[in-house]
Amino acid sequence: MNEHELLERINNLEYHQKLLLKLLNDPKLDLYKLIIENGITEQEIKQFYTLCDKMSKKLEEQKAEGYVYFHPLLHELSVSLPYKLNIREVINACLTQKLYLPLFQELVKYL
Repeated sequence: MNEHELLERINNLEYHQKLLLKLLNDPKLDLYKLIIENGITEQEIKQFYTLCDKMSKKLEEQKAEGYVYFHPLLHELSVSLPYKLNIREVINACLTQKLYLPLFQELVKYL
């Protein structure tokens, strides 16, 4: 293991430690549990949040245009997730944690 890989692992451990401290105060933070259990990095989660922001805007636009079928958004999310995460677990965790509620309340219908 080289120095760069070791530094990445230390950074990931520090990130997971911060999440664990938040979990101590609120055990309902299911997304944080998934992040830690699956070894997801902070950068991967930032990309996930950016994707959710983009998809939330798409959902609003599509609803304004009269769309009633949002399965393509679910597909887009599932192919964009880090490979270690399960789409069903992510959606349920985000709903429990009340993250991006309009988006995930719509997507859960297609599971």
